[in-house]
Amino acid sequence: MSRALVSLGSNVDRHKNLPAAVRAMHQHPELTVRETSCIFESPAIGGDYPAFLNAVVVLETTLDPATLKATLRGIEAGLGRIRTEDKNAPRSIDLDVVLYDDLEDAELGIPDPDLSEYSYVAVPAAEVAGDWVVPGRNKTVAQIAEQSLPPTLRKVPMAEQDLDLTPDDAFEEYGPADETFNPRFEALVREQLEILGEDPDREGVRRTPFRVAKSMAFLTGGYTQSLKEVVNNAIFQSPDSEMVMLKDIEFYSMCEHHMLPFFGRAHVAYIPDGRVIGVSKLARIVDVFARRMQIQERLSNQVADALMECLDPLGVGVVMEAAHLCMLMRGVQKQNSEMITSALRGSFRSDARTRAEFMNLVGHELR
Repeated sequence: MSRALVSLGSNVDRHKNLPAAVRAMHQHPELTVRETSCIFESPAIGGDYPAFLNAVVVLETTLDPATLKATLRGIEAGLGRIRTEDKNAPRSIDLDVVLYDDLEDAELGIPDPDLSEYSYVAVPAAEVAGDWVVPGRNKTVAQIAEQSLPPTLRKVPMAEQDLDLTPDDAFEEYGPADETFNPRFEALVREQLEILGEDPDREGVRRTPFRVAKSMAFLTGGYTQSLKEVVNNAIFQSPDSEMVMLKDIEFYSMCEHHMLPFFGRAHVAYIPDGRVIGVSKLARIVDVFARRMQIQERLSNQVADALMECLDPLGVGVVMEAAHLCMLMRGVQKQNSEMITSALRGSFRSDARTRAEFMNLVGHELR
């Protein structure tokens, strides 16, 4: 079990979304909310936007840091978070991993640099984790919060009538029987059950809308991620110019035609031109595009184009092999069929020897 510190911020329906986010974490089977800070109000940074409500929670979790960040993105998506090019744009909820045990990982952004730069993270964090020593800083959270950090905060009094829930109140007011994740989505799933002839109040499916909403937020989490966020500056100078390849990357996606899964393995390779990328990022790039409504042909091309964009290598090769439930379970019902797609860029397309080497390593002979 690991300990994590998570910051929350909202300036869209903030009185509803802030406690709803804490409630969603509280209800997640692999997250235990141990403590919540008081709520603070802060002016928006970088634009004439509504003021934020901010808080910090202490979690215990079995999730690794990357999975925890992805899980929080799913909660954000369930509460209507839409990411835009404007990083300061208003948002329904913002959930960031500030600290995770004693981890220091620049690729994951842990510790979160905002802890040392902004009072709306440091001050509520000091309330619940003041003695936590920040890796790489040799200072406690409390010592960082004592510094004069912008912007000026206002502690929100409990008596204010327009704030009817604090995070702790959310636990008491909403028990398991009233679990919600994305009320609009859940209402649509309930209607779907009725159309299918099911009784949505039957014991076995009573919580199905809640479960479906959560699972779909995870399965389509790629919509809330960008290539820049996934790569996260994990690109390094290197004189190497030989082929780099990562085989058998498991991926799961959703067919956009029938909303049924397709899944399989991706093989990704590139030839560097002065720069290489952290190996785990190859798998993460596959996931960011796989976790959307997709067709396999486009997915293969998106992964190849993403690597060309962020690395500008001499060439890129992508081969994807997948089974499609929309064909295995329905339609022609050919259970042993497998679809293979490829996307070749640069020298992988123009140089027959490079292409042959790649296909040989993948295990597919050219005909």
